[in-house]
Amino acid sequence: MRFATFTQGESTERLVGAVSADGSSITRLDIPIEQARKGVLALIDLAGKGEDLSKLSGPSLSMDSVVLAAPIPVPRRNIFCVGRNYHAHAKELSGSVFKANNADPAAWPIVFTKFPECVVGPKDNVVLPGAVSNQIDYEAELAVVIGTGGKNISRDDALKHVFGYTIVNDVTARDVQMRHQQWDLGKSFDTFCPMGPWVVTADELDGTNTRVRCWVNGEPRQDGHTRDFIFDIPALIETCSRGITLLPGDIIATGTPAGVGMGLTPPQYLKAHDVVRIEIDGLGVLENRFI
Repeated sequence: MRFATFTQGESTERLVGAVSADGSSITRLDIPIEQARKGVLALIDLAGKGEDLSKLSGPSLSMDSVVLAAPIPVPRRNIFCVGRNYHAHAKELSGSVFKANNADPAAWPIVFTKFPECVVGPKDNVVLPGAVSNQIDYEAELAVVIGTGGKNISRDDALKHVFGYTIVNDVTARDVQMRHQQWDLGKSFDTFCPMGPWVVTADELDGTNTRVRCWVNGEPRQDGHTRDFIFDIPALIETCSRGITLLPGDIIATGTPAGVGMGLTPPQYLKAHDVVRIEIDGLGVLENRFI
């Protein structure tokens, strides 16, 4: 199934629904409004309690009549993010942001976080930070949404803990990222985590075998495949849960393919009015304008 968070009409109240197979309609799910404010996170919680989500069906609405929000508009805590997880991307940045610390990318995953408050919806604007940074970059990524929490999860059991998948753009201020060496500040400016358009459940999408593409103003920039991960999804779940209890609704962004702006010659950073479009096979499209 595909679950989305949305608003309707002039109301700012979040609602949750199941998206039709052709994407033309959305069926509002009958859950209390205080739960719906959490978006798809509410459904993950209900599923964890044994609730049959298919029995929550309400009225069907035209997709044209709603505005999609980020499927998990306010994550429970920071988003886990993985750096240098495609071989080609690790190579393209080996002489730039990692020049002073070019350890073997296949030794251990690089894991950092983004603040939950930087999440915005699949068509929301991303705000350039002005004088704070002029090296803003895009990173198209598949994100794993945890359904069943756990600690010290083995790779053999890891995929059993996945509720579904969504798309994120790990927007990055490259100069700030390099300046501080630790990456959270350069990754977490307001609006720097577009997410959506919905969550596709794990029974309908094999996140280990899908294509990730990105365009800037219609120009192809990134084209990768999750088969080309350095660390596959089970390895990432195993790593992030070592000594840390993963919670239902936790999000793990799995890394970006080659073709980021910093990796081009010369580098090409985002500017006002640029539009970044990300498409992942089986998931849909995330498209945001930078202002």
